[in-house]
Order: sequence, then structure tokens, then C-alpha cells
Amino acid sequence: MERAAADEWRGWREATEEALYGPSGFYRRAEGPAGHFRTSVHASPLFAGAVARLLCRLDTALGRPDPLAFVDMAAGRGELVTAVLAALPQDVAARTRAYAVERAEGPAGLDPRVSWLAEPPRGVTGLLFANEWLDNVPVDVAETDGDAVPRLVLVRDDGTERLGDPVTGEDARWLRTWWWPPAGDGPAPDRDEASRPAGAGGSAGAPLTPAEGARAEIGLPRDRAWAGAVAALERGLAVAVDYAHFAGGRPPFGTLTGFREGRETAPVPDGSCDITAHVALDACALPGGRVVTQRAALGALGVSGARPPLALASTDPAAYVRALAGAGQAAELTAPGGLGDFGWLLQPVGLPDGLQGPTDSALREALLADVPGVVGVPGRGALLVDVPDHEEQ
Repeated sequence: MERAAADEWRGWREATEEALYGPSGFYRRAEGPAGHFRTSVHASPLFAGAVARLLCRLDTALGRPDPLAFVDMAAGRGELVTAVLAALPQDVAARTRAYAVERAEGPAGLDPRVSWLAEPPRGVTGLLFANEWLDNVPVDVAETDGDAVPRLVLVRDDGTERLGDPVTGEDARWLRTWWWPPAGDGPAPDRDEASRPAGAGGSAGAPLTPAEGARAEIGLPRDRAWAGAVAALERGLAVAVDYAHFAGGRPPFGTLTGFREGRETAPVPDGSCDITAHVALDACALPGGRVVTQRAALGALGVSGARPPLALASTDPAAYVRALAGAGQAAELTAPGGLGDFGWLLQPVGLPDGLQGPTDSALREALLADVPGVVGVPGRGALLVDVPDHEEQ
């Protein structure tokens, strides 16, 4: 990709693609993502342990296939996939084929059991896990002008913005379907609606009129990226983990931001920082998809922030200190207002009624059964939403 001139105006999607994934992009840098921001993977080994338990339970539900795939989307430097392999019981690890999917080159010294790929493998059976991937799939940004017309936001390499042409076509339909729907309607009729040709009909009602300066991230590229990743599975479960928002609670000014060296910063598309935006997970979900909080998911997978009993300090002080440290890490992973509010989008593939067979009942109840906070999406079944509406600060 030839780098654009610094003073060239481009949409945020094009600018972000080059800034993150171009030859000198942020994700090509030697230090990797962990040098700039902290994800659940980096926060505690408890996260990888929970993913390993999910893979084991899915293995049982699938009838112990050989091979069993674990696909780590947006693998960074392979931290999660390596830790999951290390946490698996020997009999499961012996059947597991591990794949790290990342556009940057693989790190030196990678576990030889891990296949490093630019795209997910096709036709596999097992677990595809995408931790903080979708928020880095580049999207365009729209902003309403004085006439409430959504216009494409154009940007230069220094982060300067101006409004461009009105948003049209499938991007405009996506905004009407998922971000600024017709007044009085629910979220979306179904995925076909967002891709229907102009003039082919749609939701009834007058469009909502957002105030001048309202912003939205056009999530259609993320919908397509997720659908493509899910299509890699023949049977199993795909999981996308990200900060999320849902119809009826979209942030009025969007969420586009940057991160550099552990601090939030202005999003400048020059390759010097991460550029990210929260994900409309309800738009990404395919039929049968469910969304729960990370707090609920990790709780079902045995991650608890409860303090160990004080009596343990008397009988086994070292074990008490270890348990106390683990409780602190678990508390960070499940904290309200923090990592615990991440959404987990769970997408069963080839399992019509979700996870079947002798899988753990607590896992099924927390991850795939009905819970309070169900949001209905016509034509989709229900999305399980246990994620408070909030904007990450």
C-alpha cells in the first residue's frame, strides 16, 4: 500500500487501515500491542485459564473431535494462544491444533505447535476466540451537519478533520438500521435489511433526527469481518470479546479514540498510536448469537474475585497469599466499569440449540440460556445483553 500524502483528506476507514496495518503501521511495530495497552490477556493468566476451560467444555460438547481447533484471532504476539495451550490438560492438548491469526509477522521463539496465519483456517471444528479484535477493524465515521444529514468525516494524518459528502448506499442503510433507526422501531429487522438495494423497502416510520454534531461509527465492515471469521468454523463456537454498545444506548458522539504507551490519546492516523472504537455487537451477531458480560462469562468459567477464607492464612500462609493475589486479578477481570463490562458475543456453529451434550450446566446457564436483560432482534432470535449502557472513559 502506497502511503498517502500527509495533507490528503481520507475517510477514517482508509486512514486507520494504513495507520494500523500499513508497512509502518502501529501493529507492525516490534513492541506489539502489549507495549501500549493492557487487555484481559495481559492482566492475568486467569483469563487464559478460563478460555482453556471453555475449550475443554466445548470439546466435551462436540464429542472430543480429533483434531480440536483453537483459533486466536488478532493474536498480538501469541500471548493468549500460548497460555491456553499451557493450561490445557494433556489429553486435550494432544488433540488441539492451535492457530494464531495476525497480520503482523510471528514472534521469534513461538511455540512450534502454533500455526501463524494471516487469515483464519477454514473448515475447522472447535473454538474461535477474538479478544479485542473487532474494535480494531477499521470503520468510517459519520457526523451530522446543520441539516441533520450524516456526512462522512474526513481526516488527515495529523488528525485534523472536516466533513465530506453525505453518507449513502449500504453505509446509510446500516446507520438507519443500527444507529439512528426510524423513530419507534426496534433495532433491526434482520441482516438482509442492511444490505438491501436502495428503494427495495425497509423499516416504516420517520428517521430519528440526531442533533448537529452527532457522530457514529459505521460498523458494516465489522459485521462482515465477524461473519467471515465465523464461516471458518465447520462446528463449534465463535466468541468475540470487546467493549460494546447496543441499540437504544449508542454513544451520541461515538467512541473513536487512540492509545499510546498505556494512555488514552487523540486518534491520530499516522501510525504512532492504536486507533479503536467500541463495537456494535448486536449488529455483528448472526442468528443464534448471544451476548453476555465478561463478568458473567468468567464467573461461569470459575473466575471469582472472592477473597480466600482468612483461616487459610493460619494453616497455609503461602497458599493464602497466592489465593489473595488471584482474587485481586479476578476482580480486575470482572470489575464493573472496567474489564468486567466487556461484551462476549457467543456464536454457536453447527449446534442448532447451542452447546449440547454433557457440558457444564452453569456454563450453559450463564453463556447460552435465557437471563434477565434479553433484547429481542426480529429475525435473529434474542441477544442476551447483560452489559450496562455506558461509554468507556
